[in-house]
Amino acid sequence: MIVTTTPSIEGHLIAEYKGIVVGEAIMGANVVRDLFASITDIVGGRSGAYESKLQDARETALAELEARARALGANAVVGVDLDYEVVGQSMLMVSASGTAVVID
Repeated sequence: MIVTTTPSIEGHLIAEYKGIVVGEAIMGANVVRDLFASITDIVGGRSGAYESKLQDARETALAELEARARALGANAVVGVDLDYEVVGQSMLMVSASGTAVVID
């Protein structure tokens, strides 16, 4: 399945629009990771623990988006947008949305 942020796919015609699809992932952080991330913030540098958690959430949201598009009979998703939000004080939400389509 092709998943793209562009509104069209070069070399392919969109034969049918199946509708909007969304995938979400909410990941909780933990106290140990928060502690090490705060130390990293103080001394400078990147927080590998949070980057890894963010990547996991993004991959989960995109996999869910693809599964929902497949369930509609689509073989591609165009116009994908990724949104990141903090829920509460220790939860990260990643939302992926786009339009499920059938391409030739």
